[in-house]
Amino acid sequence: MQTEARVGVVVEGGPRALNSQPKQHKPLQQQHQQSQIGTVSQLVAGGVAGALSKTCTAPLARLTILFQVQGMHSDVATLRKASIWHEASRIIREEGFRAFWKGNLVTIAHRLPYSSVNFYAYERYKELLHMIPGLESNRENMGRDLLVHFVGGGLAGITAASATYPLDLVRTRLAAQTNVIYYRGIWHALQTISREESVFGLYKGLGATLLGVGPSIAISFSVYESLRSYWQLHRPHDATVAVSLACGSLSGIASSTATFPLDLVRRRKQLEGAGGRAPVYTTGLLGIFKQIIQTEGFRGLYRGIMPEYYKVVPGVGICFMTYETLKLLLADDTPKL
Repeated sequence: MQTEARVGVVVEGGPRALNSQPKQHKPLQQQHQQSQIGTVSQLVAGGVAGALSKTCTAPLARLTILFQVQGMHSDVATLRKASIWHEASRIIREEGFRAFWKGNLVTIAHRLPYSSVNFYAYERYKELLHMIPGLESNRENMGRDLLVHFVGGGLAGITAASATYPLDLVRTRLAAQTNVIYYRGIWHALQTISREESVFGLYKGLGATLLGVGPSIAISFSVYESLRSYWQLHRPHDATVAVSLACGSLSGIASSTATFPLDLVRRRKQLEGAGGRAPVYTTGLLGIFKQIIQTEGFRGLYRGIMPEYYKVVPGVGICFMTYETLKLLLADDTPKL
């Protein structure tokens, strides 16, 4: 992502600063103003990138959630008949075409702050990690940079997920509703869950989320950065947008494959007690994995992986591509603000 260079461009006022004369000391107020502009640019770029990618892939995201939670209240015979086309046809027939975007408003409400915090925290964690002796930025040491990307991405994912988790839970419950509407919207869902399940109900599944989101974001960022650096080293003249889209898509496949079982358990924990239903799982995380394997087989841990793949390839690619493009545009506009 060449984020170290681009952060410097945003803060210092553009590419010309790289070739300029020795810097003159600027007033503290002016330096602080430029730093704030850089921060806002990063937050806006991250938030818009996440919201756009989620909106574009909302139908596939809803199909993924519906498949992930099927095993909670369905028998084995029903599960064997499930298919992407069958479920998509059912949604259109029973709920209408707009139902593919059910819960998308709360998705955007969640994704704007989540992506903003995620990308911004990633930049900051990388800066902190590069200050550790032995982890200074060094283009000749790919292993060291990969470690920084992996740890920085994991910490950023945990930070963003913890800060915005209640909205993620509400989004899952709204998207999982089919014909029976129990939650009428974001605010009604937050109130209902708090009243019926206590405030802690808004954080159901947070443990599984943090266990999954840390490695997921870590893998996504590290694979993306590594592929992008390798690509630009061997094909430096390729369009930035195309490189970001391709590398982002591949990083999304890698992270989804590695962490999908944890994401499935997270979704099911989020739906525990929804609509007044009795709890399905009464054990801890390992017990849930064991119960799913016993009742649905090992493949049950990857229920919904195909629509996830169809979603993640364009979704992550669009997210990284939009983020990189907006960072360049906002960096160009920074001196004018």
